[in-house]
Amino acid sequence: MPAPGRFITFEGIDGSGKSTQAHALSEALRAEGRDVLLTREPGGSEGAEEIRRLLVQGDAARWSAETEILLFTAARRDHLEKTIEPALIAGRTVISDRFADSTRIYQGAARADLRGVVDQLHDTMIGTEPHLTLIIDVEPAVALARGLARNSGEDRFEDLGLAFQTRLATGFRALAREYPDRCHLIDGNRSVHAIQAEIRTLVRGALA
Repeated sequence: MPAPGRFITFEGIDGSGKSTQAHALSEALRAEGRDVLLTREPGGSEGAEEIRRLLVQGDAARWSAETEILLFTAARRDHLEKTIEPALIAGRTVISDRFADSTRIYQGAARADLRGVVDQLHDTMIGTEPHLTLIIDVEPAVALARGLARNSGEDRFEDLGLAFQTRLATGFRALAREYPDRCHLIDGNRSVHAIQAEIRTLVRGALA
């Protein structure tokens, strides 16, 4: 990536605690004097937030996996153009709650066997990978209970049930093995503070 900033992403199944950890990391880095942008997917730009509502609300069967891939890629392209790239060019540290790895696993593996389609679209339309990806690994039943308890109205993927969340967890673990230099699997079945400590150690190495 030619930009001088650093791009860090958080991944994991719904209810894994990744959003909490992304927020905690952004606050810790700001306290150290770093210029940090915290963002999310789907969303992170005006256009992408409009697409987000189409993806996370409504009936679980609202879209096919193929349609979801196109919607997520469109949202990600706008997010990249309007938010991520300008921040990286300015030398900021960008922390995103989800990025392309979510589409690789949700639509490319757990929803359907479409990984090749996901990768082809990513290479053509996005062409950007994070410097560091932190995957929060939690037992699917625990994560699903957390996600449904939020009652956020954005639980379309949680409504696909435990079997789907289990496939997601398996997919993210495989992703960590596929990209060992970039992806780090974090045991999320621990206290929030223990997880934060491990993440800070990994991030210090990435930012050094």
